[in-house]
Amino acid sequence: MQTPQSSLVDALVELRAAAVGMRLGLPIDGAPAAVATQHELVGQIDDYLLPRLRQLDAPLLMVVGGSTGAGKSTLVNSLVGAAVSAAGVLRPTTRAPVLVCNPGDVDWFTGDRVLPGLPRSTGAQGGHHALHVVPHPQVPQGLALLDAPDIDSVVTENRELSRQLLAAADLWLFVTTAARYADAVPWDLLHAARARSTALAVVLNRAPPGSGPEVSAHLREMLQDNGLGDSSLFVVDESVLDERGMLADASIAPVRGWMNTLGADAEARAAVVRGTLVGALDSIPQRVNTLANAAEAQRSAAAALLAEAHAAYARARDEVDEGVTSGALLRGEVLARWQDFVGTGEFMRSLESRIGVLRDRLRAAFSGRPPAGTELKAALESSVESLVRAAADRAADRTYESWSASAAGRALVGSGAAHLARASTTLPAAVEREVRAWQGHVLELVSQEGAGKRTAARFLSYSVNAAGLAVMVTVFAHTGGLTGGEVAVAGGTSALGQKLLEAVFGDQAVRALAESARTDLLARVESVLAAERERFDERAIAAVAGADAAAQLRAAGALVGAARRGAFAASRP
Repeated sequence: MQTPQSSLVDALVELRAAAVGMRLGLPIDGAPAAVATQHELVGQIDDYLLPRLRQLDAPLLMVVGGSTGAGKSTLVNSLVGAAVSAAGVLRPTTRAPVLVCNPGDVDWFTGDRVLPGLPRSTGAQGGHHALHVVPHPQVPQGLALLDAPDIDSVVTENRELSRQLLAAADLWLFVTTAARYADAVPWDLLHAARARSTALAVVLNRAPPGSGPEVSAHLREMLQDNGLGDSSLFVVDESVLDERGMLADASIAPVRGWMNTLGADAEARAAVVRGTLVGALDSIPQRVNTLANAAEAQRSAAAALLAEAHAAYARARDEVDEGVTSGALLRGEVLARWQDFVGTGEFMRSLESRIGVLRDRLRAAFSGRPPAGTELKAALESSVESLVRAAADRAADRTYESWSASAAGRALVGSGAAHLARASTTLPAAVEREVRAWQGHVLELVSQEGAGKRTAARFLSYSVNAAGLAVMVTVFAHTGGLTGGEVAVAGGTSALGQKLLEAVFGDQAVRALAESARTDLLARVESVLAAERERFDERAIAAVAGADAAAQLRAAGALVGAARRGAFAASRP
């Protein structure tokens, strides 16, 4: 039977999955903070909430954190009475975090119950980012000390690890000095502790003799002003370390007494754990809302980039349409081949299929030159291909330039993606394939029209290829569709092709053939251009979360909230 506690664990697992899947790849306003929130939320679920909820009776984990040179390791060693953690003589030090616990509690920490992403070592101190577990009888059972790296280390990995460890704590023992307690960096983390209701104790280390009351009063006032007035505060006077490099017992007696009392009181430890656990759970809604809002902002930014790409390629399609219907294609090689086809009489001869096929073969055999119809078909194919390739190149360049004008777009195209400013290397083959398929489609249209009851008798003696070529030329010779009037090809070429087509099929049929051929060509062009645009679409889509990601995250957050109310009292302890 599922308990309220297990229901909360399941809800957190679902929330974690939703948060991990949140892609925030566009560098828009607020993105860095949202990514940090994402990492913090996932990290706290992994490193603290799930381990703690699955084993509420596990020892309390006290993480000792602070700024560079605050004396964290020296304090830990002094509290334990042994050199369990190497104090940093040269900074920044890069070393493993050290966890000191009672020998009876070792099994709690050598597995992956807490901080599952960190490997463990129990002998010689392991490498950086490995958790070094040290058993020592001076540490009370039920409590463990974890010496974390400096929170303000110049080594990025140290800072990140320190924040990860602090997020896994039931209790922070924050060490600062009389000279640095007002620094900004520590207070950023202390504010995070307040926001999550993490239990907190502060050690003011190295207080000059006689200044303790004054400095501690000021620090207490700062804690009060920042909503942390209920935190325990201990003052350790500045003194000479003994021959072991440790603080005098008298100077740390209040801290050691507090630690031992907490270790001996199971109810007090449970209250600390409960307060931190509930505070962490209660901080989730705000973080979920921050992430969901960021995801929606990312989607909007990606949609704007996609719109720019779609507009560029829609313009390319219109350019191809204009080139097709304006007669611009019927110049140069196409015009010469059309005039050869019509002017030499081959068009007329090829329309008579039984005689035309034989004559075409004989002519090609003796002259070594392909029939004019074949040359016209190739010229038409080449012209259309060139038109589409040029339009695709312009669309790629326009999209690349528009994306490069914004930070979000630049992040997607990248410094090494100048090839995106040109059509892809696969475009020529794709265009050639589609244009040939279109020509085949036109011939099929002509064949189907010739098989109709009204035209079958008249069509039987005519060539499908010749009629198809005439239809293709007709498509390229008109602006705004056929009107039934004379077709002026490139400013004066004979309109014989259309007249013969109308004689065979009828005026309306020729209109329908040409329009159907044009529509099919543009559909194929759109398909080719859409495939070209995919290079941009894929980058924008991959950078952001799915359309329903924000809603799923909010739903998962609401599920955690409901499960939290079932597992714990509504008010904080």
